[in-house]
Amino acid sequence: MVAKKIIITGASRGIGYEMVKQLAIEGHQVLAISRNITSLLDLQINFKNITPLKTDISDDNQLSQVVDFIEHQWKSVDILIHNAGKLVNKPFLETTGQDFLEVYKVNVLAVAELTKLVLPYLIKGSHVIAISSMGGIQGSIKFPGLAAYSSSKGAVITLMELLAEEYKQQQISFNTLALGAVQTQMLAEAFPDYEAPTTAKAMGAYIVDFALTGNKLYNGKVLQVSSSTP
Repeated sequence: MVAKKIIITGASRGIGYEMVKQLAIEGHQVLAISRNITSLLDLQINFKNITPLKTDISDDNQLSQVVDFIEHQWKSVDILIHNAGKLVNKPFLETTGQDFLEVYKVNVLAVAELTKLVLPYLIKGSHVIAISSMGGIQGSIKFPGLAAYSSSKGAVITLMELLAEEYKQQQISFNTLALGAVQTQMLAEAFPDYEAPTTAKAMGAYIVDFALTGNKLYNGKVLQVSSSTP
């Protein structure tokens, strides 16, 4: 196995944390990005191939830290996983413009900006994955209260499709995974009484495998990863 250089956002808990742990076990180099890196620092004690980076991806100024790290430590990147997400659960009439802005800054604008910064370092055969939601799939059953979140997840699907077309000559693949409900802290905070059919560990393992191998078969695609509807 050839070790990959992999960037993961939203890495401190839930699916992101499980991905970081699995990739580290497999021997890959992982740049684990999160606003809170306490859990990642604990993980780093046993896995020296993890580099926690305390960064708020919605702040363009802080994203420069990612470029600094790549430039001085890695020089190139194999895989970029946009896993960070922000969810607001409110009736539409109570959802403010600020709510929409904050959700879109994390779920769409930060994805675009971080991709733009990392692109010069992505090598031939590299893979960019955006983690979307079944709520962003046109025609899927929707959860009420997620107007900002689900619409943002629809936007990132289209963004990845466009980038796949724009960078196909460079042989960089862009794909999206639209996840169904996964039992994470974010889900529990938004829907305390809802029990998801899939664990963060199981979903993390699926995404890791797709990140490492999915670009051999897919580019510019959105895959629905859900055992239930919604």
